[in-house]
Amino acid sequence: MDIRLTDLFIFPLGFGLGIFYFTCLWFTVQHLTRTQHPVLLIVSSGVARLSVALLAFYFLIGGHWERIIIALLGFLLARTLLIARWRPQTRLADLGLED
Repeated sequence: MDIRLTDLFIFPLGFGLGIFYFTCLWFTVQHLTRTQHPVLLIVSSGVARLSVALLAFYFLIGGHWERIIIALLGFLLARTLLIARWRPQTRLADLGLED
């Protein structure tokens, strides 16, 4: 497999795109209870996030199918880290495991 220098920048760019996408999703969910038009917020945010992500992936791959795999790995790593970061923390007392 021939790895070029430009391919090395695809992973962090995919990671950054994942941070952007899932941070915007988190922001949208947090504001659903405070908005007067939740459906409009969900639809507009979804269309905007999806448009940016697809357009960014299109320019990132540049006609090389290998780059989409590298970019998606960065994107999914960002998702995994943000889920771990934003997951509600439970205490042992809440689970009934503590005396």
